[in-house]
Order: sequence, then C-alpha cells, then structure tokens
Amino acid sequence: MITIEHLTFGYSKRQKPIIDDLELELEPGRVYGLLGPNGAGKSTLLYLIAGLLTPVSGNVMLDGTDTRKRLPSTLKDIFIVPEEFDLPPIKLSQYVKINAPYYPEFSLEDMKRHLATFGMEDNPNLGKLSMGQKKKVFMAFALACNTKVLLMDEPTNGLDIPGKSAFRRFIASNMNDDRLVLISTHQVRDIDNLLDTIVMIDGSKLICAATVNDITDRLAFITTTRPEVIEKALYTQPGLEGTQVILENDGSLDTRFELELLFQYALEKGDELNKKLHNNE
Repeated sequence: MITIEHLTFGYSKRQKPIIDDLELELEPGRVYGLLGPNGAGKSTLLYLIAGLLTPVSGNVMLDGTDTRKRLPSTLKDIFIVPEEFDLPPIKLSQYVKINAPYYPEFSLEDMKRHLATFGMEDNPNLGKLSMGQKKKVFMAFALACNTKVLLMDEPTNGLDIPGKSAFRRFIASNMNDDRLVLISTHQVRDIDNLLDTIVMIDGSKLICAATVNDITDRLAFITTTRPEVIEKALYTQPGLEGTQVILENDGSLDTRFELELLFQYALEKGDELNKKLHNNE
C-alpha cells in the first residue's frame, strides 16, 4: 500500500505549492487514474511517489518505508514510465541484460508476451524505433519487471489507435491482487474503461478520490432532452443526441459511468464535486 501523508511540494518558495497537504491511500489490486488539467501536479506527484523529488513536508510510504530514502528494497518494487524518455541505441537484449538485474521479479517470457500484445518483435534495435515504438517496448519491459507499483505518465501519448487499444489490453490482462497501477493522463477517453478508481487533483488540492462504483452510487450520468431533468442537473454539457447531465443519485439510477463528463465537472466545479462525493464519509 502507498500512504501519502500531508504531502507538500513546490519548485520555488516564492510560488504556491503544486501539491499542498495531500493525504491519500492507494491500495494494491487497483488501476488508478490520476486526472487533472495541465500543470495540476500529476507528473510531480508520480515523481514524489517514486522518491525522485524531496517534499517540502510530509512523506510517501510504500508498505511503511519512506520512498524518498531510495532503499534498494523499495526501488525494486517501483517502476515509473515517464511521459518523455529516450532509450540507448542498443539491442533490447542488451538493455535487458543491463537493467533487469535491478528487478528480481523480471520475466523475459512476460516481456516477450507484452511485446507481442503491441505487435513488436522480440529484440529490436532501440535506436531505430519511432517514439511510439519506444514507448511500447519500454512499457513491455516495465510491466515485465513485475514490481508492486507501476507509475505511468501519459502512456498513450504517441500511440496510434491500434496502440491505444493494445495498451488497454496490456494493462487489463496483467493485473493481479498485488499490483498497483497509477496512470496519469489528461486523455481521458484513452483509459476510461480501464480504471476502477479515480483520483483528481487541481489547484494543488485533491478533488476526488473514489472508486467508479462509489461515484456511480452517488452520481448518475445520462443524456436527455427533458427540460425538467436538465434543470435539476449538477452539471450539463451539450451532446449530439441531447444534453449530457450529471445528477445526484438517490440509489434508484443505474447509469453508465462517463469519465470525461465527470472530468469536465471537476474542472469547473471541483469543490462542489468533492462535497457530493465525500460529504457523508
């Protein structure tokens, strides 16, 4: 489990903190979506969790150990795939020989299986790959390390449509009760049916931290043309077949979760959303 306690971080003492007194628990066996507008601190939070940045105050604990200590026993259980990276101009087999020893649970068979999911060959020359191909190979290696925690920053950037579809299969088919996956993105549609828990941050604050089931227990998502329904809506957005609305759910409505609509609601009325989801806790 990852426990985030009173975490505060800023790149300059003269500016408002990007992360401010954040408290959050992330449990294994879940795929978390970390959402927020550009500049909200999503990437920063991933680096803080990985122990790559030092907070102003507070800490991030993985199974009781502060990740900032960067202990080998902790590092072997965390892998981060940043949004931007480069790979050396060597064969993948050489890359694996150099880097896999740092991850005791690494599986070459798993990596080959993941590469096949993306339609990639087993041993490409990393220096000759496009950015999208490099991302596929790096994600295949990351998942094959079989770490407890996998952090991914905008993983679908640079992927074509088949690649995005393969990414969803790639994550969904390799989850287990011991693995925690945290995906930071603003491309909500790419991963909406993959997530079981939503975390939203904006303006250095936590807006939402709830499972999809908890959200749909409290909120209903429908498309309607009925004025009396639109009038009662917490949030509305024009759609091709009517107005998309979010309503309070009294327990009688069973509707399909619309992550993109929730995301827009959060951006415009974050404090209100926070109260609707957490006021009875």
